[in-house]
Amino acid sequence: MDGRESDAAALTADDLRRVQRRTVWILSAGQVLGGLAFGATLSLGAVLAAQLSGNDSFSGLAAAAVTLGTAVFAIPLAALARRSGRRLSLTAGMAIALIGVVLVVTAVVIESFPLLLAAFLIIGAGQSANLQSRFAATDLATDASRGRDLSIVVWATTIGAVLGPNLTGPGEAVGAALGMPPLTGPYVFTIVAQVLGIALYLVALRPDPLLTAQHAVAQEASARTSNAIAKADQPVVARYAIFAVAAAHGVMVSVMAMTPVHLLHHGADLTIIGLTISLHVLGMFAFSPVFGILSDRVGRVQTILIGQGLLVAALLTASFGQDSTFAVTVGLMLLGLGWSASTVAGSALLTEASSEAMRTRRQGLSDFVMSIVAAAGAILAGVVLGWIGYGGLALVVGIAVIAVVGLAPLGRTPAPAVERG
Repeated sequence: MDGRESDAAALTADDLRRVQRRTVWILSAGQVLGGLAFGATLSLGAVLAAQLSGNDSFSGLAAAAVTLGTAVFAIPLAALARRSGRRLSLTAGMAIALIGVVLVVTAVVIESFPLLLAAFLIIGAGQSANLQSRFAATDLATDASRGRDLSIVVWATTIGAVLGPNLTGPGEAVGAALGMPPLTGPYVFTIVAQVLGIALYLVALRPDPLLTAQHAVAQEASARTSNAIAKADQPVVARYAIFAVAAAHGVMVSVMAMTPVHLLHHGADLTIIGLTISLHVLGMFAFSPVFGILSDRVGRVQTILIGQGLLVAALLTASFGQDSTFAVTVGLMLLGLGWSASTVAGSALLTEASSEAMRTRRQGLSDFVMSIVAAAGAILAGVVLGWIGYGGLALVVGIAVIAVVGLAPLGRTPAPAVERG
């Protein structure tokens, strides 16, 4: 730790609030850069996989490899954060992903499909870092602002997620000027964004929010002043939060992954399909501050249940309106909103229900579980789609929503806090 971090225990409540505000903005900027890098990477992943494998049926393996990599790196990066702080953990995730990006270009140059898949798996470390950023936003947050602070960082993902895929054209021009192989030019932007993100975290994320929180918890007076950094452990509620986040993610991925195929078979062109997915992504991220503030004011579990209501509306709309492109688009927008409410409130609930000693471990476990569920959901969704169709798929995944509602620990969580000052 540097001198500023070692003095963290002496920070006053006002100091902690200033550090928290600064941390949220730094993490948000990092999410923009991470989103740019990730969006540009995945936009061509399927094309490169099909090109190097010589088989279009292998195109989905690029996204699958990234998802698997996200799961693989989630727990180790959380453990690193626990030992050395968020700054080194987030930096390490982005640095590992940078190696993966370089290997993607190398795989294209030497025309190696196995190396390409390995490279995308390594890139998953960057996505793990992006996911961890939302938890980093809660390290110094109070009960009254935890959902809002987390949701601001989630919202920042919108910028990168929208701009990243649109860098393909300019990237190809830059790549051609640099003499790079076709379809690898956009990775120049990815590399630049990754390097800037690494520099941002290394230089600006001081004092480290997690190390500061650990010092505050170690000092009883600081813990009282900081208002809810130290928490009693609630393992049952924490397990529910992990389940709720993973279930919402599995429902979202299962339906979203099959929507382009369904629309294509019903005569929609690529423009309509692209618009549908864009509106879905907008629903996932753009309204996250609304759900963050809602979770602070009405409660975490209550907001999770609102998310489940939105998911129900999405699944019913997509199922019974499966022959209408408009209805499917509305369903996908609602699906994104339901995911946002569940993920923001569930992540805040997990942090709030975990003692400082268990917090980062459970956060890493949550990211691992949701990534594994996403990978399994995407694979099984294809099987279910072929068996009972898109409408049937939307109804089947609703079982997870029913489970989240039925297991809600409404009597175990405290009333929403009121922010002071």
